[in-house]
Amino acid sequence: MPRSIIPSFLIYCFIACITPGPANLCTLSAALHYGKETALRQWRGLIAGFFIDALLAVVINRLLGTLLGSAVSLLSWVGAAYILWMAWRILKSAGAEPDKETRQPNFITGLLLNLTNVKVILFCITALGTFVLPYTRSLPWLVGTALALTLMGPGSNLVWLFLGAKLQKLLHAHQKTVDIVMAISLALCAVSLVIPR
Repeated sequence: MPRSIIPSFLIYCFIACITPGPANLCTLSAALHYGKETALRQWRGLIAGFFIDALLAVVINRLLGTLLGSAVSLLSWVGAAYILWMAWRILKSAGAEPDKETRQPNFITGLLLNLTNVKVILFCITALGTFVLPYTRSLPWLVGTALALTLMGPGSNLVWLFLGAKLQKLLHAHQKTVDIVMAISLALCAVSLVIPR
């Protein structure tokens, strides 16, 4: 990758990672409902899922470029369905205190969240296809970029996690409204994945 496009690459990565998406919203929700420690357990799963997605993007970009269109379309529908399910769960429990029987977010929920997170998959495919592959097909460069993307994505999730942890007490009084807004935001993310642009 030429040095001249590194600023564009970093701006793209920052905007794509920090804007609300399924992982950021679920991280915020976990921190608001269960606190920082539980949200960090989920975050570890987000890292693993993001890295797997980034490596899959390397394989797709390097080996399966011609099949990319149909795979992304199918992944968009699967991801949208999963995101809508998450939005329904948040909406269903809007304002309710988490009870002892409710399964708390953990490594597996974080892993599954990012493995089905079409925003992450498309982000990785786009970053590699736009900023790396036009200049090199070197496997070390592609894997190195996958690692860099893995630092940027879950790094942004941490911002949302700590924001949720800091706002936990403040927003507790408005928990139902916060849950409804997060559920609607997730539903909008799902719809945006499957509506043609």
